[in-house]
Amino acid sequence: MSWTREQRNVTIAAYLGWTLDAFDFFLMVFVLKDIAAEFNTKIPAVAFAITLTLAMRPIGALIFGRLADKFGRRPTLMVNIACYSLLELLSGFSPNLTTLLVMRSLFGIAMGGEWGVGSALTMETVPAHARGFVSGLLQAGYPSGYLLASVVFGVLYQYIGWRGMFFVGVAPALLVLYIRASVPESPAWKAMEKKHRPGLVETLKRNWGLSLYAIVLMTCFNFFSHGSQDLYPTFLREQHHFDAHTVSLIAIVLNVGAIVGGLFFGSLSEKIGRRWAIFIAALIALPVLPLWAFSSGAVALAAGAFLMQISVQGAWGVIPVHLNEISPDEIRATFPGLVYQLGNLLASVNATMQASIAVSRGNDYSFALAAVAGTVAVVIAALILFSRERRGIDMTQSAKQVLSID
Repeated sequence: MSWTREQRNVTIAAYLGWTLDAFDFFLMVFVLKDIAAEFNTKIPAVAFAITLTLAMRPIGALIFGRLADKFGRRPTLMVNIACYSLLELLSGFSPNLTTLLVMRSLFGIAMGGEWGVGSALTMETVPAHARGFVSGLLQAGYPSGYLLASVVFGVLYQYIGWRGMFFVGVAPALLVLYIRASVPESPAWKAMEKKHRPGLVETLKRNWGLSLYAIVLMTCFNFFSHGSQDLYPTFLREQHHFDAHTVSLIAIVLNVGAIVGGLFFGSLSEKIGRRWAIFIAALIALPVLPLWAFSSGAVALAAGAFLMQISVQGAWGVIPVHLNEISPDEIRATFPGLVYQLGNLLASVNATMQASIAVSRGNDYSFALAAVAGTVAVVIAALILFSRERRGIDMTQSAKQVLSID
């Protein structure tokens, strides 16, 4: 696998961008209980902040995606990372729940832009034969961020409290300096930069079937990830009454599983195709469900969480490359991120829904977690078989051909 220094730098920057974005998002899921106590409210009311963050992400995908398609992937990525870091810091100063909800909504806009811009920059830059592995690595940034948040919670929470958790989240701003110094612009974007390109609406109209399918697919994928991750720490604290240290250790184990799954199935997709890799990964969730949601000891739950996230993030590990390969060339910074985040919008009810179901059943989080994860695993396996397979297309050459036709 031959790599230039620039290709390595782009991959590192995109991986760290998504890792630190997820780190800032997941810091909050560990402290829902503490925020609820300070603001004298219940956990579902605070979990609504997660819903707002996810719901606002399509706006960010659209804004930052269009900026990246017009002005370049590199400068847009720098602005995007600086925005979400600042908003994470400001969340820690919230004097009441309303202010926190506003801050998390704005954070959602900033968070929503990073994935699409970073994945377009990466997939357009790395060698075609390396895309599957890099896709798994890029998507592994999400559980890597969760893992990092788990460590911070386990080590620092007792000293810094929930507000300090948000203050730590300003650290990703330092990544902007690395991108500025070391990351080049995408060659595919350079090929299109000075040429006339169809607008977003025109391109989406031309590809309406693909767009609709991708949004439905990504809705299921977002229920899969958020339905198995966001309330898992609360499930461990509320239903099993584990202390912060135990919750942190289990979260670390589950995220190691997620990283392993993403890298393995991303790489496997180079051999068996994107669709079959996703199909196999999604169905692994079914035999794992009882261990993951209904066992009782910390060791058994950690084992179940490890295996479940191999399934969830194994399927997700193929998504960055698959969405970029099936995307219309003219809007590659916008399309994958937009359909992904619109799926997030439609799945944004998950945290509030799962928390409400659990509370209504006497804090039975097991049922709420298992019902969502099991259902969407089956639906994803069925849906992915209808997708296009465009493994290994030349994105720069494809962009030139589209533009010459137009």
